Amino acid sequence: MAQQGKVLVVGASRGIGLAVVQAFSAQNWDVTATYRSEIPAAGHVAKSDWHRLDMTQPQAVNAFAAQLGEQRFDLILINAGIFGPSHQKLAQSEDDELAQLFLTNAVAPVRTAEVLLPLLSDEKGVLAFTSSTLSSLNENPDAEMPIYSASKAALNMLTRTLAGEVEAQRGTLLTLHPGWVKTDMGGESAPLTAEESAAGIIQQLNTWRGRGGHHFVDYAGHTLQW
Repeated sequence: MAQQGKVLVVGASRGIGLAVVQAFSAQNWDVTATYRSEIPAAGHVAKSDWHRLDMTQPQAVNAFAAQLGEQRFDLILINAGIFGPSHQKLAQSEDDELAQLFLTNAVAPVRTAEVLLPLLSDEKGVLAFTSSTLSSLNENPDAEMPIYSASKAALNMLTRTLAGEVEAQRGTLLTLHPGWVKTDMGGESAPLTAEESAAGIIQQLNTWRGRGGHHFVDYAGHTLQW
């Protein structure tokens, strides 16, 4: 099977990110992926190149981009997310908890993308972020999981600031809802496995190549409201 292209997955230590790496590798993509503490045992797959990265550290992001050098990627997926305080109550939350949540879920992903954007291939390149339907005022009218949801809403807004630069490179910007997935965050009651979510994400990344614009879709290709 011929090589399909080059993909960069930022935040692939476990769950959805790891499943995406495995699926891309199985389809003969050249995969570059990042981990925070150690390469997952299941991450040692063909055509995968792993780098340590803590996205919340700007110097580490700049050093990572320098390591990648002149490489160009057809697809870049920024995958990050923590749940924040389990109680999801502002009055019970510490300032440092909230700061870490918004840094991890909103600020660091977009700041990382700003640094990595020059590595996105001109024309048909896709820059994508994993977000959530919970981030939407329209898709989440009851404000479920409000603190987590607010951090993902912040991600969506900050992501929009990249639209002009992505358009200038004739690329496509995607905000992706991966579904409710059986992960450490999603829990065992979730209807999707990480592998099912990853398959859908990969399909959407390929489907939207060359279409331009900024789109909010789920793993199954349904358009979501902001």
